[in-house]
Amino acid sequence: MLIEINNDNIDKRLIDDVVKELKNGEIIIYPTDSVYAIGCDLKNKKALEKLAKFKGMKLKHSKFSIICKDLSQVSEYVKHLPQPTFKMMKRTLPGPFTYILNASGEVTKLFDTNRTELGIKIPNNNIVLEIVKELGNPLVTTSLNNNEDDMLEYFIDPYKIYEEFDEEINTIIDGGPGKIEASTVIDCTGDAPVLIRQGVGNLD
Repeated sequence: MLIEINNDNIDKRLIDDVVKELKNGEIIIYPTDSVYAIGCDLKNKKALEKLAKFKGMKLKHSKFSIICKDLSQVSEYVKHLPQPTFKMMKRTLPGPFTYILNASGEVTKLFDTNRTELGIKIPNNNIVLEIVKELGNPLVTTSLNNNEDDMLEYFIDPYKIYEEFDEEINTIIDGGPGKIEASTVIDCTGDAPVLIRQGVGNLD
């Protein structure tokens, strides 16, 4: 099912329909402020396992990120945020950045793993932020493609995404053309931030 949602004039009924699918354990494809992504309800174990299977891995080996609605929600899933890191996040989010932070014990339980790190996103995209807001907790998220260097045309065109994944994914959101470049990744788990990948987001 392809659902068209206008990022500048969101129909709340459509958001409610998407959230209902998420709570039923479905995985969805949606726009962000970089590439189109696929994800599920963080609190739904069946959905987490389904997402891991879609990506061809076991849940305990996954390195999925989460999308939060704001910085206050981020604090529920990470350990103490140093002031410089918080300031940098406040300056750049919402935006096309992924921050790698030290995960809380809550994350360890949800992913059946001893993972100590977690990618955090707050995209500058009204559609996905409204979904997270209505869901009441973060979305687990990952890119559609397995190789970040292999960005084919269908990763930015919602109609081509639909043609490619319609038989596997119940809900695909058309939020307009995506970008071909992924988010900028910054590792903030150490003493100083480290740029892991330069993407759409520019720290300058």
